[in-house]
Amino acid sequence: MKIHEYQAKELLRQYQVPTLQGILCSSRDQVIQAAETLGYPCVLKAQIHAGGRGKGGGVKLAKTKDEAEKLGEALLGMQLVTPQTGPEGQKVHALWVEQGCAISKEYYVGLVLDRARGQICFMASTEGGMEIEEVAKHHPEKILKEWADPAIGFMPYQARNLAYGLGLEDTVSKKLVPVLLALYQAYVHLDAALLEINPLVLTAQNNWIALDAKIDFDDNALFRQKRVMEMHDPTQEDPRELAAQHHGLSYIALDGNIGCMVNGAGLAMATMDIIKHVGGEPANFLDVGGGATQQKVTEALKIILQDKAVKAVLINVFGGIAKCDVIASGVVGAVKELGLHVPLIVRLEGTHVEAGKEILKKSGLAIIPADDLLDGAKKAVQAARSV
Repeated sequence: MKIHEYQAKELLRQYQVPTLQGILCSSRDQVIQAAETLGYPCVLKAQIHAGGRGKGGGVKLAKTKDEAEKLGEALLGMQLVTPQTGPEGQKVHALWVEQGCAISKEYYVGLVLDRARGQICFMASTEGGMEIEEVAKHHPEKILKEWADPAIGFMPYQARNLAYGLGLEDTVSKKLVPVLLALYQAYVHLDAALLEINPLVLTAQNNWIALDAKIDFDDNALFRQKRVMEMHDPTQEDPRELAAQHHGLSYIALDGNIGCMVNGAGLAMATMDIIKHVGGEPANFLDVGGGATQQKVTEALKIILQDKAVKAVLINVFGGIAKCDVIASGVVGAVKELGLHVPLIVRLEGTHVEAGKEILKKSGLAIIPADDLLDGAKKAVQAARSV
């Protein structure tokens, strides 16, 4: 789960991470009032669940009331396109109007779980304000790392290692250590999956400020993070993913043109791999689960077909708890209810497979049967290319 910058800063302040004063605004008049309250210069920041807002024109400096008014009017309601939103962008519903500050130097700090080590990796770099992926690609030596042993946590000496590695003077280095320790505590206590401060700035007065903040959370731990759950903003979610959650489906939109409906997460991953292996691109990950019903299959097809990029649909089912004949009946019922404007390829295997195939054959629908997964993937790619 993702949250907005202003929400991340609200959480971080509880751990004594220094931030600037700001005011959330959803109208032009609120922007003007906030700017007058905070003083000039101030910064107007579009609140969307994506990075790269500055590159997309979503972060603007206002030096006067007139500038604040014009920028607020321009930013609110805009469809902000950044490197992380895709070409469709995300609509800006709110702005975070924040105090300005005199920046001496920008740095990057971030925490993420290193699954290979089973430890939290704490990163720091002098290349603040830049995308860390680009720094890692072109200047990996500029990313400092310390790993926190889960038995003892992130230790002060590790924070000092990062501070000294950044080439800081003793006075500012000593001020940075408690900030880094506070960020680690926030990461652990909030069940975060990712925490980034980019940039973490050193001001002209030698103070540290989290000028930006990004926190992503482990969905599996949200049951114990009620405060975080309250920060969920459905306007920033893909409507298809919200619909899937409502119907108990696991759905993630991708960039391809072959819709995938599979029962089982592992089988879904294998299906996407085979599609790519034969030259195609999956349009989604969709797991209907082991107890798939006609209603679930219908809702899953609805979600897949909402994606205008989908040129073919591949249903790959291994009958176990959900038997093939039940799935086949669900597919037939779903297609009759929804109609179908793209080719549909169905591969069935497992319990009651012959009965399932017979149901599809007798349906009279233009369903393309597949002998196995590889055959289904090839037929799906060919069908998508012919549309």
